[in-house]
Amino acid sequence: MSDNWTARRIRTTVIGKGKKFNGSWEGEIDVGSDPEVHNITLDQIITISNEKAPDLTGKNVKARSLEVMGTCVSMRCHIEGIRAKEFITKVKAGEYDDKFS
Repeated sequence: MSDNWTARRIRTTVIGKGKKFNGSWEGEIDVGSDPEVHNITLDQIITISNEKAPDLTGKNVKARSLEVMGTCVSMRCHIEGIRAKEFITKVKAGEYDDKFS
């Protein structure tokens, strides 16, 4: 069974802001209800994607970051105050290309 290090890193980044986390998925049912608490920045996502580069399949920073953003979707956390699915469509449309260069 593979260890989902990316999800653990996002949990530490997002929920580690004064929230207690016991490591169980049951504790994350209400994640996403408050975008100010469960929020991650694009810079943090880029940092995570650079740290996980050998384990991710994307060819460039943008593709690897999209993989990390997909983990944010399943964890129901926000990116820059926007729901992860909406943020991914904006990234694919090219609105944040200057951050990935």
